[in-house]
Amino acid sequence: MELHVVNPATEERVATVPAAGPEETDAAVVRARRAQRGWAALAPADRARLLRRFAVAVDEHREELAQLEVREAGHPVANARGEAANVRDLLDYAAGGVERLTGRQIPVAGGIDLTYHDPLGVVGVIAPWNFPMPVTAWGSAPALAAGNAVVVKPAEATPLTALRLAELALEAGLPEHLFQVLPGEGPVAGTALVEHPGVDKVVFTGSTAVGKEVMARCAASVKPVTLELGGKSPNIVFSDADLPLAAAAAPASFLDNTGQDCCARSRILVQAHAYEQFMELLEPAVKTFRAGDPTDPATEMGPLISAAHRDRVRDFVPEDAPALIRGTVPEGKGYWYPATVLEGKPGERTAEEEIFGPVAVVIPFEDEDDAVRLANGTAYGLAGSVWTRDVNRALRVSRAVEAGNLSVNSHSAVRYTTPFGGFRQSGLGRELGPDALSAFTETKNVFISTEEHP
Repeated sequence: MELHVVNPATEERVATVPAAGPEETDAAVVRARRAQRGWAALAPADRARLLRRFAVAVDEHREELAQLEVREAGHPVANARGEAANVRDLLDYAAGGVERLTGRQIPVAGGIDLTYHDPLGVVGVIAPWNFPMPVTAWGSAPALAAGNAVVVKPAEATPLTALRLAELALEAGLPEHLFQVLPGEGPVAGTALVEHPGVDKVVFTGSTAVGKEVMARCAASVKPVTLELGGKSPNIVFSDADLPLAAAAAPASFLDNTGQDCCARSRILVQAHAYEQFMELLEPAVKTFRAGDPTDPATEMGPLISAAHRDRVRDFVPEDAPALIRGTVPEGKGYWYPATVLEGKPGERTAEEEIFGPVAVVIPFEDEDDAVRLANGTAYGLAGSVWTRDVNRALRVSRAVEAGNLSVNSHSAVRYTTPFGGFRQSGLGRELGPDALSAFTETKNVFISTEEHP
C-alpha cells in the first residue's frame, strides 16, 4: 500500500510513500531494541555530541525542511522556517540535558540510598499532521537524549519532514535504526506500534477521541503514555486591558496554521462594557490577516490540510452562515476556508467543540467570576490568554483558569524550554522544558548498607 502526499494549496500530488503494515512495524521495533542497547551504553558526553551534530545537520538543511513542510502541510513559508529552527534548537537543548540527567543521594539510616534514571527502551512517537516537523522532535529529541530508541509514526498526510529528519540523523552519525520513521495508516501501523510489546512508551499528539483509544490500548500492558490532545482555549479580554493591543493580537491567536492548532484561542471572552469597542478594533485586524500562497513570505494563513477536513469545518460553520466578521481567501484550487468570527453563546456546539479551523466565537462576560466560569466551561484545558492591566487580576485569573499553559497580555507560543501539556481532556503528562528527559526514564532506587555485620 502507498500513501499519497498532496499539497493542500494546489491539490497536486507531491510524493508517494510506501505504507508500513504490522510486519514492517514489528521489524522496526526489533531493530530499534538492538540499537538502543548500544546507544544507552555510550558515555553521556558522546550521546550529547551526536545529538548536537544532528542539530547542526538540521540547521544546514533548514530551508529544505521548511519547503517540505510548505508542500505537505500548506504552512506559510515564514512559519515553516521557524519550525525547522525549532527542531534544531530543541535538539541542542535536549543534548544539554544528557549530562544533567542526574539521580539523587537520599539520607537514610544504615547506609547510602541512590536513585538512577534508566532509559525506558523504545519510544513510539505518533505525530500529527498539523505541526508534523516540530512535534516529531518534541517527543523524539528528549527520548533520544535520555538513552532511548525512537520509532516515529507520522500522520498519513505529512510524512516527508519526518523521513528527512531520519536521514539527517544518520548523516550526523546517530546509530542506524536508533531513530526510525514508519509512515502508515493510523489503524494499521499506528495500532501495531501502540500494541507492540517491544515499545515501552507511546507519545501521541492528535484528537481527544483517538488519544482515548491509544490510552486504552496501552492500558492492556500498563504502558505509559504522554497525550497531547484537543483544546478550545479562551482568550479573556477585560475592559481595563490595552484593547487596541488585544484586538491586534487576537487574529494570530486563532488563525495561525489556519486554526489547525490545539492551542488556538478560539473562544474570545470580552467584558461586556468593552465588547463594542473591541469588536470595532477586531474587524480590521481579522480582515487584513493575509491568506494566500504559502510560498510567499508575506502570507500569514494558508489552506486547510485536506478537502475532508474543510468539509468538517464547513459542517460546523457553512461558508454562508451568519458571521460577525469574515475574511477572504484565494479562489481556485486549494483547501481554503476564510477567517470567520461568530457570535457565540455558552452551550452552543461552536462555542464548546474544537472546530480546528480558522473560526472563533466571541462571548461577552460580566465580571471576573463570570469570565472564569466561561473559560472553564468546556471539556478541555490546554491553553489560554488573559488581557488586563491589573497585575493582581492577572494572577488570580491565571490561577483560576484550568489550563496547562496561560499567557498574560500575549498569546505566547509553545517554548521548548518550558513544560507543555493540558488539563482534563486536553491530555496527560507534559512535554518539553527542563524535565522532559525524565519523562522517558524509570527511576531506580538502590540502597547500599554501610553497617558492619559480625
